[in-house]
Amino acid sequence: MKTPIPDYLDEVLDSLRNDTSGNTAQYIPELAQANPDLFALSVTTATGSTYSAGDHLEEFTIQSISKPFAYAAAIMDRGLDRVLRSVGVEASGEAFNELSLEEGTHRPKNPMINAGAIMTHGLLVAEDASTEDRVARVLELFSQLAGRELRIDESVYASEMETADRNLATAHMLRSYGILGTDAHEVVSGYTRQCSILVTVEDLSLMSATLANGGVQPRTLERVLSEGIAQQVMSVMAVAGMYDGAGDWLTRVGIPAKSGVAGGLVGVLPDQVGIGAFSPRLDAHGNSQRAGRAFERLSTDMGLHLFAPSSGQLDVVDVHQEATREIFVLQGNVQFTAASELLDLMAASTSRTAVLVDISRVYSFTTVARRMALEGLRRLRLDGRRVFLNDPLQVLANPDLGDGTYPETP
Repeated sequence: MKTPIPDYLDEVLDSLRNDTSGNTAQYIPELAQANPDLFALSVTTATGSTYSAGDHLEEFTIQSISKPFAYAAAIMDRGLDRVLRSVGVEASGEAFNELSLEEGTHRPKNPMINAGAIMTHGLLVAEDASTEDRVARVLELFSQLAGRELRIDESVYASEMETADRNLATAHMLRSYGILGTDAHEVVSGYTRQCSILVTVEDLSLMSATLANGGVQPRTLERVLSEGIAQQVMSVMAVAGMYDGAGDWLTRVGIPAKSGVAGGLVGVLPDQVGIGAFSPRLDAHGNSQRAGRAFERLSTDMGLHLFAPSSGQLDVVDVHQEATREIFVLQGNVQFTAASELLDLMAASTSRTAVLVDISRVYSFTTVARRMALEGLRRLRLDGRRVFLNDPLQVLANPDLGDGTYPETP
């Protein structure tokens, strides 16, 4: 049985393709020339399953999406107390490139705006680290998080350095207050290389799924970050990841996220999923227009809002076998992660003539989880299996398999 999740993601992309509002990042020559019609989406569960659609193999530069992961590296290298002495965690309510510092301390308000990200990059490795050391550090960590070796786009780096006056001014200001102890030009050069690392949406979904998984890369099973660092990074993403639109984003979409001016967008929901999206046209806040709308759709369909009442931790799908049938047991509030695990187990099931899905201990299904479960049963029937559904509470009321037929009752 082929899982239907990529088909759903294709449907999400198709529903948004006609939105051509916004523009590519005009102030960076290389990014201004990007193909504005590219569109991709990838979701990785905390259990390591990745589903992608659209131009998911297309590489683009990570840009400001690098900020939360570089923040994690700085905490790993220097400790949280040291990082907090130089970079705050409060929302700025301002655009990403504002020369914004706290009164009194002169710290950047958070690591998601440029001032904070430049300071964070300057903290990498050690006080006396070279530019090369810092760039190697983020490249190594990002590659661990993505599960493959990443590289830098030197042409984008050169293009960004041509228009880096504001970042240079920010770095000089930080240095004038004694916050930044490193040469301003060297830090901005290293930070710009950090932003010029090439990724795909699948890389982004794996990187963010590592945060969702408490720091364990879900595919390699390597512990890359401590649980405490993953929690700190996700918290700051929720507060400040979407710049001056962070409050609206958190209340409306409810997925801690970070955008980049190349058109990438990354989101994370603890214990559930990491999401990567890409579309180069940007809105007035500098965030990808279509990628943001795709996140809205996923949040609604999958019940991914961080503060949704049913967003508690999901139970693992239990599987056991009888002589002639395989039984899948779910419980709790079924959302995307549990439904995707169910589909993966169904796809691997080949040894029985019948399948029973027991949801007698389930309280609710999200919209997309319902569709996934019923589509899985439909595809098993097409494969020649008998399909049964035990649903005494009618949480899947009217379980039409799409052709006017229904699962059998046990």
